[in-house]
Amino acid sequence: MLEKSLVTSKSRLIFDKTILLTLCIICLLPIFYVPSYAQVTTKQGISTSSTTTSTPVQFNKKIFSWTDRVYITVYAPDFNSDPNLIDTIGETQDDKVTVCTTGHCIPYKLSETGTDTGIFSGYIDLTGDPSQKGTAGIDGNGENPSGIMSTCNTTCGPTGGMLPSTGNDGVSVSFEYSRDQTVTGSALIRWHLGEVHWLQPNYSSDSQGVLQIIDPDMSVNPDAINKFDTNVWSDSDSGGIKLTMTETDKGSGIFQGTVYFTTQYPSAGNRLHVSEGDTVTGEYIDRTLPLPASPADQTKLLATTTVGATLPPLDRVATNNARIVDSTGKTLDSIKVGQQIGIVSDITNKMNNNQPFAYLVQIQDNNGIAVSLSWITGSLAPNQSMSLSQSWIPKSAGTYTAQIFVWEGVTDPNALSPPLTLQIPVS
Repeated sequence: MLEKSLVTSKSRLIFDKTILLTLCIICLLPIFYVPSYAQVTTKQGISTSSTTTSTPVQFNKKIFSWTDRVYITVYAPDFNSDPNLIDTIGETQDDKVTVCTTGHCIPYKLSETGTDTGIFSGYIDLTGDPSQKGTAGIDGNGENPSGIMSTCNTTCGPTGGMLPSTGNDGVSVSFEYSRDQTVTGSALIRWHLGEVHWLQPNYSSDSQGVLQIIDPDMSVNPDAINKFDTNVWSDSDSGGIKLTMTETDKGSGIFQGTVYFTTQYPSAGNRLHVSEGDTVTGEYIDRTLPLPASPADQTKLLATTTVGATLPPLDRVATNNARIVDSTGKTLDSIKVGQQIGIVSDITNKMNNNQPFAYLVQIQDNNGIAVSLSWITGSLAPNQSMSLSQSWIPKSAGTYTAQIFVWEGVTDPNALSPPLTLQIPVS
């Protein structure tokens, strides 16, 4: 009995020691265990992570234009040396900061965003490279970015630094937070394809319209409201006007110009002569194109709006009275193989402005196979009517179908009226 009691006491002692050891291990776990999904290391106040959101060097954008303002942020809590002061980094060999574009670098300092934050920030201005566009400039009239590079007395910053850049470049920041440890961050510098549009699809003929062009590459000075000229014209005045496009805010890259429409006066300044129903076109020639274009390339971008009363596209020209005639203009009821005929219809311009057109006639056999296609191009004056004819000689008997189309142009298949069909019996 005594022996059994001793065995039981010994078992309880072992069990109690096991519980105590387990509790101790559980207490120690938070000291050395880091979950695998949050693997973090800290070196001299620089936190790095397997995720891209914890990089210590960050920018306000992923892609910059060649004349952008680049805002830089470095997270370095160990360099918050005085919790009561605004600290800086980049002023000694122990905390060097360098900002670079391709072939250009400047030493830089960054200031703490506030007392005791451990977050340091500043900005530099990219100044472009005027040699990329030559004497013609980005606007075709010699306007170019400055391409200036800062000359630093020991260090530049935290603001006012300037670095040249091209339209296919990159900007990088390196922070040497100890003799053998450096962290870096980088972003792309790229040219953009511009956009051009009118703020409204239609304006009254005595109102004003706003043309908008979006292109960050044209904001050559982030401290100024930038401007450039572009062309605007109407159906009534193909010569048009030079319209000054003004940036909506410093560094926005959004430019707007106001056109004053008039039906009574000639074009002058930002006043454009129009007629009811005119199409007004705004042009932007983009000379800073993204890859794969070369710096020498350019492209023309157009945007249109209308002024005054307009008609739906299919109501702009009336097409009717389709018929078959002989060489004298007499209407035919029957056609012989080898006989020359004319396929005629009447068209009328229902607009109050000139209307270019293409009159197309396609003839199909009874299997739906096209055996002939011909066209006439021209222009209709306001409210003008005319009869148009296309000739054809059938080579075999059968029943054919003529389809008549009126488009804006042969290569511009915007229909001005619904198509007509006409049966042609050939014996």
